[in-house]
Amino acid sequence: MPVHHLLADAGVGAYTMTAGRLWALAAMLLGVAGVVVGGLALARSAGRIGIGDARSGALVTLVAGAAGAVIGGVVVAAAEGGPGTGYGIVGGYIALVVGLGAVVLGGLALARSRRTD
Repeated sequence: MPVHHLLADAGVGAYTMTAGRLWALAAMLLGVAGVVVGGLALARSAGRIGIGDARSGALVTLVAGAAGAVIGGVVVAAAEGGPGTGYGIVGGYIALVVGLGAVVLGGLALARSRRTD
C-alpha cells in the first residue's frame, strides 16, 4: 500500500493549518525568539559582546518567553484531542518548554546584568 494512502486515512486534520496549530506555531516562534535574545543578553552581560544593553535584552527575553509559555499553555488546555487531531497540542507542549527555557535564560541574564552594574 502506498504511503499517501496511509496518510490520507489520518483525515483532513493531518494536512491543514488549523487555528490551534497556528497559535502553537506563534507561541513556539515567540519562545525561540526569547531563547535567541536571552543567549545574546547572557553573552552581553558576561562581557563577551560589547554592544547593546544586557538588561533590556533580558527583559525582552522574559516577556517573549512568558508570552510563548502562556499561549502554549492555553493551546494545550483548549485541545480536545491528542496528536494529529489538529488542535496543536504537540506544538503547545513544545511552546511551553521553549518559553519556560527563555524565561530561565532571561532571569539568568537579568541577574547577571544586575551584578555587573
